[in-house]
Amino acid sequence: MIIEQQNSTAIITQDKTSFSEFTKKFSVLHERFKENNVILQLKDSAMSSIDALVSISKIHRQLNQSFVVVSPQLNQDDFEDDFIVVPTLQEAHDYIEMELIQRDLGF
Repeated sequence: MIIEQQNSTAIITQDKTSFSEFTKKFSVLHERFKENNVILQLKDSAMSSIDALVSISKIHRQLNQSFVVVSPQLNQDDFEDDFIVVPTLQEAHDYIEMELIQRDLGF
């Protein structure tokens, strides 16, 4: 797991660990990022084991922070609107910027 901090955004990248191991590690570390926007960059993911991230995303959004998953293998249409999946890191940054603007405007 590689962790980078860019302003108020934490970018957490899956490295050589399996998806299930990455999810377990992130679940334990999530508390550390509760005041940051989070981008999870996945190298390998499976629809069947994404449930843990969906529940963490809901908790994170209740804290009024952005939570975006970057994965070219996953499709946003397969998830509810409150779980955001984009194919590239640039799109994740753009999405967070858009959400920040919406929060500033009171939406």
